[in-house]
Amino acid sequence: MKFAIISDIHSNAYALQAVLDDISTRGANHIVNLGDTLYGPLAPRATYNLLTSYNVISICGNQDRLLYEVTPEEVLKNPTLQFVLNDLGDAPVEWLDTLPFDCQITREIYACHGSPTNDLTYLLEDISSGSPQVRSDGEIIRMLDGEDSDVILCGHTHLPRVVELSSGQLIVNAGSVGLPAYTDNHPVVHSMQTYSSHASYTMLEQDSAGWKVQQMNIPYAVEDAVAAATRQERFDWARYLATGRGD
Repeated sequence: MKFAIISDIHSNAYALQAVLDDISTRGANHIVNLGDTLYGPLAPRATYNLLTSYNVISICGNQDRLLYEVTPEEVLKNPTLQFVLNDLGDAPVEWLDTLPFDCQITREIYACHGSPTNDLTYLLEDISSGSPQVRSDGEIIRMLDGEDSDVILCGHTHLPRVVELSSGQLIVNAGSVGLPAYTDNHPVVHSMQTYSSHASYTMLEQDSAGWKVQQMNIPYAVEDAVAAATRQERFDWARYLATGRGD
């Protein structure tokens, strides 16, 4: 059984199309989407239309949740939110509101966006220093809060990563399909960077030797995504997309 794991599309329909085309060549039995799907100054409605034309298991990310929890006052202060909501219309937002927080994909595979208890938490990385450092084995196990599946899928950080724990569990972060870098101010200023414009996703399968994880890096028409961000005057996103650098 082959699983294609995608995450953090962030309205980048251009990258998503390239990733889905690549997945189709690899014979995946299931596609799992770990959330943060439609928020972004690129192509929200086109992303929704494309994703929902495939049979995809999706969960909700923190910025998906934002789109149906946001107040009118917050929308007025955020031009990107205004663009996203206007471009989407009602049906995609209603769809987001139906998505679960997490999902037990199989008996062995569990999926969440951030951590099993919080979609805003970085499960694998501590960013208190301003740059991501992988947490200790014990801290990650504590943050799993008793989740004992063999494989834990997560996203949110946009950094592809595989960590094996002393518990025998495997934590797999699929990276980001649509945004290879960003800088955030919360809880401290920090940058997440892949140093490449490529779209990231993961192929996962189990064989006689154990779990095989392939971190895929897919080229696509980045210039189209950069142009879309520029039209919305999100020059920070244009830089993230073009360079994979957040600083």
